[in-house]
Amino acid sequence: MKSVIIIPARYHSTRFEGKPLAKICGKPMIQRVYENSKKAEKINHVIVATDDHRIAEAVRAFSGEVIMTSDQNRSGTDRVAEAAEKMGLSSKDIIVNVQGDQPLIAPQCLDEVIRPFYDDSEIEMSTLAFKIIRKEEITNPKDVKVTFDQNGFALYFSRSPIPFGRDRSTNFDTYKHLGIYAYTKQYLDIFRNLPEGRLEKIEKLEQLRALEHGHKIKVVLTEYDSPEVDLAEDIERIEKILGSFK
Repeated sequence: MKSVIIIPARYHSTRFEGKPLAKICGKPMIQRVYENSKKAEKINHVIVATDDHRIAEAVRAFSGEVIMTSDQNRSGTDRVAEAAEKMGLSSKDIIVNVQGDQPLIAPQCLDEVIRPFYDDSEIEMSTLAFKIIRKEEITNPKDVKVTFDQNGFALYFSRSPIPFGRDRSTNFDTYKHLGIYAYTKQYLDIFRNLPEGRLEKIEKLEQLRALEHGHKIKVVLTEYDSPEVDLAEDIERIEKILGSFK
């Protein structure tokens, strides 16, 4: 059973054209995601999946591996699935879908997200959650929230605050969903062929499709946040965080 990271990357974005190639402290964002992913101890292989030759050339320029995929893929998940097919992965291999807009991704959390597959052979899919520290993320619809049961399986994902405390005196933690997924190759093939869910369509959250069709998602709590770059102005915050590491 191998563990591989596939980073889907596309050039065209309505909110941020050419986002994977945007420079962050002098490096293209896709390079930062790739290099951090390569540092994970339990991962056998890291590859970028793209349909754009500009991204492919940038990846090769820093000696990264890339697979060209179709420009007809509906989502990053479909792109990851196509790349997995081209890599000849077996049904039991673990695929980690790392978003190309998370340049601060911690290698430790990539090892954490695959751990459930080694502890429980029944696990089909896992993802990461981080206890929210910045209060504004609780109400910001850009930051997806997740709730989970006593065994750590997802109950729901939402752009709204969940759970919602009826009484102001109630103290509780709120968890942010980090958009990193791991699945067996077998389950990825099942998931990508499931019909779009009603809740998925409402919230515009692809992971709800799995829950709506009765599949379980293991939620792994991590101490490592991974802020996303959605807009060009988000880069300033990322660069400030990188600067604080020096």
